[in-house]
Amino acid sequence: ALARALAVDPGLLLLDEPLAALDAHTRLEIRAALRRHLAGFAGAAVLVTHDPLDAMVLADRIAVVEGGRLVQEGAPADVARRPRTGYVARLVGLNLYRGRAAGGTVVIGGGAGTLDTVDSPEGEVFIAFAPSSVALYRTRPDGSPRNLWRARVAAVERQGDRVRVQLSGPPFDAVADVTPAAVAELQLSEGSTVWAAVKATETHVYPA
Repeated sequence: ALARALAVDPGLLLLDEPLAALDAHTRLEIRAALRRHLAGFAGAAVLVTHDPLDAMVLADRIAVVEGGRLVQEGAPADVARRPRTGYVARLVGLNLYRGRAAGGTVVIGGGAGTLDTVDSPEGEVFIAFAPSSVALYRTRPDGSPRNLWRARVAAVERQGDRVRVQLSGPPFDAVADVTPAAVAELQLSEGSTVWAAVKATETHVYPA
């Protein structure tokens, strides 16, 4: 169907979940082929997808709809770097919080906790960091990283060669990506308690 649609060289092409029914290996091949076709396509193409990877790879511009409302739009790199809602942050794989910044410290909304940053923002901001930036410890680590808090493990899920660990607060919820070896060493399981740490240099702050 994709080949037939592209063969007639239309002025407008609507692709509604074009890769949804494919297995992982075939999807990888077709996504790459579709990207090549779209790069040389003279008309306009609209892609509807629930897969953030499809959107990031295939689109020149992304519009994110949440609950029937447009919540963010922009170039893929801009959306990925500066998500503006928790939903968008989850799509692009970031931990995101909103708070008030002063003197290199962000007080998370409602006073739930604080996060330090090397940036120098002031006022209402978003602060984000990648799950891979979260280090987990069974006991309080030496050196006391600037961003350190106690958390409960809410879920542990294998994702490829990494393991995603859902952390629940207080002070706030977060997601960490660790290795299977770390899961075994730390004996991570639902309900266990850990120390979580994020370097201030790993955080990214931008205006809300």
